[in-house]
Amino acid sequence: MRIRKITLREIHLRLLSPFETSFGKSELRRILLLEADVDGTFGWGESTAGENPFYCYETVETAWLILREYLWPIVRGREIASAEEVWDLLAPVRGHNMAKAALEIALWDAEAKQKRVPLANLLGGTRDEIPCGVSIGIQPTTAGLIAKVEEALAAGYQRIKIKIKPGLDVEPVRTLRERFPRIRLMVDANSAYRLEDAPLLKRLDAFHLMMIEQPLGWDDIYSHAQLQRQLETPICLDECIHDVEHARAAIETGACHIINIKLGRVGGHTPARRIHDLCHAKPIPVWCGGMLESGIGRAHNIAMSSLENFSLPGDVAASARYWAEDIIQPEVEVTAQGTIRVPTAPGIGYEPRFDRIESLTKRREVLE
Repeated sequence: MRIRKITLREIHLRLLSPFETSFGKSELRRILLLEADVDGTFGWGESTAGENPFYCYETVETAWLILREYLWPIVRGREIASAEEVWDLLAPVRGHNMAKAALEIALWDAEAKQKRVPLANLLGGTRDEIPCGVSIGIQPTTAGLIAKVEEALAAGYQRIKIKIKPGLDVEPVRTLRERFPRIRLMVDANSAYRLEDAPLLKRLDAFHLMMIEQPLGWDDIYSHAQLQRQLETPICLDECIHDVEHARAAIETGACHIINIKLGRVGGHTPARRIHDLCHAKPIPVWCGGMLESGIGRAHNIAMSSLENFSLPGDVAASARYWAEDIIQPEVEVTAQGTIRVPTAPGIGYEPRFDRIESLTKRREVLE
């Protein structure tokens, strides 16, 4: 496999409704797409970097710069036996996993297309369908939150996740648990609390949650270990886990009982598989988190979620939940049973809609 060129595109996609977390509100997504030409076969990737450095230090601007100035020169014209080699080739660049992931996953897509196999199969996936949950942002009213949950349950989603932050935590959870006593419910704090808030977080034990996701600092494994010893509810780590060594440290210190794997956060399919395999051996269940991806990023999440230890419903929802019109065909759909069928076509299994992508493109750069 020889990497001939890559094309970077920034597209703008407007969400159907604003999505609010503890660190801000999103209404319009700036998305960096990457198209890789590998011996004339085109693979597609997506960077999950945001518009601002609030979830992590990466942004669309930093990812574009790192790809153009540092990652592309490493792989330009390079002969590789498989996409799996690329992660280690990019190791001299520290961090910038979301930029790395855009390139790495595009090469996996190209390799699967060249071999005429679904990407899920190439990755070693074992599932024909993946279980789906939904992530609900902070709502301005309790009635609005209840309505969003009812809508998601009616659509078949198997698990409900709500975002929380100080002042909007115990009472929303109490309301939902009273209204929906049997649903699979979890909360996500996006690092909004400190260890001193342990007594407040302990109150959530009463509501039999599946997990509390990333309650403390985005890079603080130690404090999560201290907090987990005080809680009955399992902690799930997200922002803390950037590579397999972070995962190992979190597991061995008892900082969590569950790990959320995001392709962008960890750098692509190769490091995601390494984290998956470590967790499977321990055993620690994993699931796939979402970053408001377009259909291209969503398709990669589906392929990754077909691996055996993705045993909990992830945030891989239908295209129509977030976008009036996606950039792939067919769009991602969720069955009445709350699952997504893993595509059987070569590569990611969905076709990019070039006309739609062109109409949304705000800038483009071809690197040869």
